[in-house]
Amino acid sequence: MNDRVVVIISTADRGKAQTGAMFAVNSLKHGWLADVRLFFFGPAENLLLEDPDLQELLYDYHRQDRTAVACRFLAERDGSHAALSALGVQVEFVGSMIADLIKDGYTPMVW
Repeated sequence: MNDRVVVIISTADRGKAQTGAMFAVNSLKHGWLADVRLFFFGPAENLLLEDPDLQELLYDYHRQDRTAVACRFLAERDGSHAALSALGVQVEFVGSMIADLIKDGYTPMVW
């Protein structure tokens, strides 16, 4: 059984994004899964900058000794690279990172 998940939050819908982030945090906090990687992608990157509740979930994820990642290409295109970095998000080109996690057996969950 696979107990490693990559949570990809790409939605601009506040409720869906918060649900995905809450799942990532609680999976680590309560030991439901061995490893959970959290990515913000596309519209979710801008939502993260605007939504204090989603930011609090991000900080909860960081308190689990993890660092969330956002897409560098989109952050640079949208001019949000510095603001995402200020939240403690690692801003990287994520395509190959996500592909490698899937190849390594991580189950993708997209919100």
